[in-house]
Amino acid sequence: MPEGPTGSTVPRRQLGRYLRELRGQARLTVRAAARKLEWSEPKIWRIETGQTSLRSLDVEAMCKIYGAPADLTEALMGLAKETKARGWWHSYGDVIPEGFDLYIGLEEAASSLSWYEADLIPGLIQTEAYAHTVIRTHNPREDAEEIERRVHLRIARQGLLTRVTDPPKLDVVLSEGVLRRPIGGKNVMAEQLRHLLEMSELPNVTVRVVPFEAGLHLGVLSGPFIILRFPLNADGVETEPPTVYSDGYTGDLYLDKANEVEAYDAAFTDTWDKALTEQASRRLITEQVGSYEQG
Repeated sequence: MPEGPTGSTVPRRQLGRYLRELRGQARLTVRAAARKLEWSEPKIWRIETGQTSLRSLDVEAMCKIYGAPADLTEALMGLAKETKARGWWHSYGDVIPEGFDLYIGLEEAASSLSWYEADLIPGLIQTEAYAHTVIRTHNPREDAEEIERRVHLRIARQGLLTRVTDPPKLDVVLSEGVLRRPIGGKNVMAEQLRHLLEMSELPNVTVRVVPFEAGLHLGVLSGPFIILRFPLNADGVETEPPTVYSDGYTGDLYLDKANEVEAYDAAFTDTWDKALTEQASRRLITEQVGSYEQG
């Protein structure tokens, strides 16, 4: 069963940010830090961006080079131990695309997801048949067993929407084209859209459709993306910075600078405002189900 919003991603990213800030305060470039630590520059980059776990002894060595005080060094060494925690998705480690475990961990930890899709149903609300079609098409060289494992991973991820403890809020905006593209054929698509209607009835899930007649909106220019936001701590401060994720054909993109998040916030808001209401969206989806069933 999926665990709660824990796992290795969040502590890795937190540790990476602290170490990056310490390096900056020490006025050391990545190259200079790598030279002092006798590491490669890519290793420093992976640590600072939360791409890898870290041993306490390595953290201690970095803190010494950066001139960190003893109490902060001790705290960061403790945080390093948390980066070894294994999230539920690691049993699928050999089928997760390189770097995607970072996204799954963020998804598990998020308190809300704002998702815009122009061409496909979002993975968190796909049916098994729809997911199978998409994954098989994207991985034509993989055998049937491998495809099934990837499908099962995608379906397993969906448990976070109905978990008992703090399921995230999911706001989805779909281009009308998503409804009209018969992925897997009419029967698969009809089933998928019925499932979409069912998921939209969950109290934490909202689905809206932006019609073709809305014309140009910022989502057309930005392309598909997800904005992930995270729970607040006792002081009302976000435990993780908002992060924008975009799943590219040849690689993933993560953005968490304030101006980047603001730009995608504006794109989502513009697209959301130009979308149909929830009720009108449901009517359009229902009509499209009928079209597939009659065809």
